[in-house]
Amino acid sequence: MKTIGSFILGLDGQQKAVVSFLHNHLTNHHDLNGKISYNIPVYYRKTWICYLNPIKKNGIELAFVKGHRLSNEQNLLKRKNRKYAAGIDIYEINDIPEKAINEIINEALILDQLHSK
Repeated sequence: MKTIGSFILGLDGQQKAVVSFLHNHLTNHHDLNGKISYNIPVYYRKTWICYLNPIKKNGIELAFVKGHRLSNEQNLLKRKNRKYAAGIDIYEINDIPEKAINEIINEALILDQLHSK
């Protein structure tokens, strides 16, 4: 079974740096569990919260499974013709809007908490 570590090792350049940073941030700062599903890293507590999806031009999309239910006050989430998911395309580690991402993750965690009630 493929691990997130082996997924990261299979990436190059900025993709590797961005995924490494986001993986550590999601698991260490937000206490999310991660696993490989559909060949990409997925992060969850009770339900799937977000995933990291490689995109063209060496970017990574941090996508939120219930993006359609998030406020998007930061105006960063893009639906890309998807019914539910919405995400942020990131091409370089210096482009990560950490404060805004934390706000989005915290809102997604509230939805996850409400899902179990």
